[in-house]
Amino acid sequence: MKAADIRTKTDDELKDQLADLRKEAFNLRFQQASGQLENTAQARHVRRDIARIKTVLGERKAAQAEG
Repeated sequence: MKAADIRTKTDDELKDQLADLRKEAFNLRFQQASGQLENTAQARHVRRDIARIKTVLGERKAAQAEG
């Protein structure tokens, strides 16, 4: 997922997507712990997508606090 795609979405859409990604990260951690995770890079991508969404939400919150 690209930052440009994230910026086009509304806050509610981003919060829903963030919740879904957190659930996915949780499931990936369990798969990795039990040795069932084949694509270990997937966990990294999910973590980075979470960070991107949180960054955009934080920027929007800071912009609202300013103006």
